[in-house]
Amino acid sequence: MHPLAERVLQHEVRAAARAMRLIDDRTPDAAALLKDLFPHTGKASIIGVTGNPGAGKSTLVDRLIEIYRKEGKRVGVIAVDPSSPYTGGAILGDRIRMQRHATDEGVFIRSVATRGHMGGLSRSARDLVRVLDAFGCDVVLVETVGVGQDELEITRTAHTTLVVMAPGMGDEVQAIKAGLMEVADVFAVNKADKDGADATVRDLELMIALGSDVMIAVGKQRGHTVHGKTAGLKSSFETNDERWTPPIQKCVSTRNEGVADLTTLLAKHRVWVETTEAGKARKHARLGEELRDSLREALIEAATSALEKELEEAVAAVERHEVDPYTATERLIDQFRAGITSRS
Repeated sequence: MHPLAERVLQHEVRAAARAMRLIDDRTPDAAALLKDLFPHTGKASIIGVTGNPGAGKSTLVDRLIEIYRKEGKRVGVIAVDPSSPYTGGAILGDRIRMQRHATDEGVFIRSVATRGHMGGLSRSARDLVRVLDAFGCDVVLVETVGVGQDELEITRTAHTTLVVMAPGMGDEVQAIKAGLMEVADVFAVNKADKDGADATVRDLELMIALGSDVMIAVGKQRGHTVHGKTAGLKSSFETNDERWTPPIQKCVSTRNEGVADLTTLLAKHRVWVETTEAGKARKHARLGEELRDSLREALIEAATSALEKELEEAVAAVERHEVDPYTATERLIDQFRAGITSRS
């Protein structure tokens, strides 16, 4: 076993921090470290916290930490901040909002930058979650950057996706658009003391009802109906025995109002994932997507490394209009396949 992995499993804070740094920097021995840690993962409850900028995600995460710590749970936090497209740097401001937990030995907060990676998370976020899981965290909170409607990578990382909304951030048309809200397991309407909170709840209720009906009618596997049916699963929409309807909880995180009720809803969803056939099938599908992503990334790196010379020659040929980029791509793929066949 990797010596650093042994120390992580012994709950050494410095070892966990070092391991996460190696993984985030994608050092050569990061893969070996993750391989040794993986058999010791799968115990933590992973909660993704996402939503539009300004919805109060960081303050809400701070309150969630407080409640979980009162329950005696060890909490890990991955807070993702966007990187500057010019300097590559990030302010990592989420850690500032959670400063009061910095001296708590039962809380481990790791701020990471996206480094240009799209999807609302950093490239290494999923692996960092596994380090915290192996480290012994009972709950891992993953706060994404302020995301739009198609930056939904958090759904491939978390058991439960919490979407944080706030009044006055969009009209009813925005509320029923596909994307961000289609994948919510639990909704939190934060800043509920402001005007428009009840209207936001009504818009969400309408979106959930209409969205489910439409998805059922067209037989789609995504959106809220994925909570009731997954490819290969024999459960039917005709019954509600296994369907999960995303609940909506109003809260005021600055005053810690409604946050305890929110943790109850999050716990109920985790039980649904672990105990129902629909939840288990969804978990299986999520792991399948993760493996495909990993395979895709590994294949790209292997191909670009093996075809470095051929790739440059293809670029020059396309620039001279001797070949179109589509034919050049097909040729590169054929060359890569031929190389694999010759080596085997």
